Amino acid sequence: MLQISGATWAATIGLVVVLLVIDLVLSGIRPHRVGFREATAWSVFYVAVAVAFGVWFGMTYGGDAGTQFFAGYIVEKSLSVDNLFVFVIIMTTFAVPEEYQHKVLTFGIVLALIMRAIFIALGATLLSLFSFMFLVFGLLLIYTAVQLFRHRNEDPDVEDNAVVRGARRVLPITTEYVDGRIITKVDGRRVLTPLFVVLIAIGSIDLLFALDSIPAVFGVTAEPYIVFVANAFALLGLRALFFLVKGLLDRLVYLSTGLSIILGFIGVKLILHWAHEDVSPGVPEISTAMSLVVIVAVLVVVTVASLIKTKGDPTMKAHAGSLRAHKQKATEPGRGET
Repeated sequence: MLQISGATWAATIGLVVVLLVIDLVLSGIRPHRVGFREATAWSVFYVAVAVAFGVWFGMTYGGDAGTQFFAGYIVEKSLSVDNLFVFVIIMTTFAVPEEYQHKVLTFGIVLALIMRAIFIALGATLLSLFSFMFLVFGLLLIYTAVQLFRHRNEDPDVEDNAVVRGARRVLPITTEYVDGRIITKVDGRRVLTPLFVVLIAIGSIDLLFALDSIPAVFGVTAEPYIVFVANAFALLGLRALFFLVKGLLDRLVYLSTGLSIILGFIGVKLILHWAHEDVSPGVPEISTAMSLVVIVAVLVVVTVASLIKTKGDPTMKAHAGSLRAHKQKATEPGRGET
C-alpha cells in the first residue's frame, strides 16, 4: 500500500474543495446559458489539472502508481459520460431552463463526490478485511455489464423513480420554476418548486452510479487515495463537459455497449485477483498497464464506430442504457436500433 501522508490527503481535499467552490460561485452568482467556447475552456482546464496531478503523482510515488491513477481516471471519466446521458434525460424530462442547469449540475457533482467518498471508505474497509469482496465486486460488475448490454438501447425511466414519485405524492410542489429557487411562497404558504424534484432525481441517480463506479475503479487499483482522486478529478469536469458534449451524446450509439465491455472486463480482473490470492498463486492476473490499454482501446473503437454509424444514418439516437427493461422505451420506433 502507498504511504500517503495526512498533509497530502489534506492538500488534495483542499484542492478539490477549491475547485468545487469555483464551480458553485460560477453557477450561483451568474446564471447563464453556457456556450461552446466557455464549456471547451473549462473542460480543457479540468483535464489539464488531472493530467498535471497524474504526472506529479507518478513522479512522486512511482510509474506504477501513476499508471493506476490514469487508468482509474479514464474508467471514471468514461462512466461519467454515461452519467451525462442521464443528466440530459432528467433536464429534458423536467424541462429545466438552461440558466438553472448550472445549479443542478453542480449539486449533482457535489452529491456524487460525497456519496463516492462514503463508498470508497466502505469499499476499502471491506477489501482490507475480507479478500472475498474482490469476488463479490467482480460478480457485481459482471451482472451490471450483462444488464447494461441487454438494455443498451433503453434509457432509465426517471418518472418511474420511486423517490421522485413519492416526493410528488406527499409534498406541495408548484408547476413553475421560480427564479431558480427550491422553496417559494404561493398564497402565503411555503411550497417546493420543480427544482426540488430535479435534485431528488439527480441524487438518486448519483447513488446508483456510485454503486457501479466504485467497484469498477477498485478493479484498477486497491489504493483508496487513488480511487478518491480518480473519482474527484473525473467528476469535477462534469459540469463543463455536460455543456460541451450534450449535442454529441446522441451520436455515441455504441457507448453503452463499450461501457458494458469495460465493466465486464474489470469484473473478470477482480475475480482473477481473488482467485490468485485465495485459490492459487498460479491463477494469472491482469496488470494495470494491460487494463489501461484495453479500456482506452474499447473507448476509441466505440467512439469511432458510433460516429461512423450515425454519419451513415443520422436518425440513429444513442441511449444511456438501463439495468432493467422499460417496455415503453424498448418499443419506441427508430431509436438506437444498434
